[in-house]
Amino acid sequence: MKPIEVLKLLRREAALDPAVLERGRARLMAQLHGASKLGEQIIVPQLPYADPRAAVEFLERAFGFTERLDARVVDKRTGAVGHTMVEFRGALVGIGGQGGHGAVSPKEAGTPTLYLSVYVPDVDAHHERARAAGARIVQGLRDQFWGDRTYECLDLENHRWRFHQRVREVPQAEWSWSDAERNEGS
Repeated sequence: MKPIEVLKLLRREAALDPAVLERGRARLMAQLHGASKLGEQIIVPQLPYADPRAAVEFLERAFGFTERLDARVVDKRTGAVGHTMVEFRGALVGIGGQGGHGAVSPKEAGTPTLYLSVYVPDVDAHHERARAAGARIVQGLRDQFWGDRTYECLDLENHRWRFHQRVREVPQAEWSWSDAERNEGS
């Protein structure tokens, strides 16, 4: 999608939700400053949501993701987002409706079905941002035996996310995975 098309889309969406302008500014700047090209990433996880549009808004607000408007597919009859992609530090995640390829949202399934690990530059600040935006923290900040500081949370439809920051180098020979950590899912 060309920058002018992004601006037109933002203008239409901003009429319904003024907060769209700030999120749109971030999207436009990412496109103008050379965001990764679709098809460059080898593996692209796809997450099903009952409401993909709400999911994108949450992921942008809580986790700092940016929607790739050039990947957005909208149902012309209903205006619903059928599929799109969000980007974080050059990595893509597909966001789509439920049912495609048999996948359902954890909200529908009644349990988290997977978790995604994402490295961030400042996990403490990211934790606060996610908490303030309504992410449900299921494991608070903690230092892990392999040298990462992490936390885990659930998004608005219960996809589980683990955010990491490498805080120290620990030689693999010194790693020790206790039964307690194993049971907590470290």
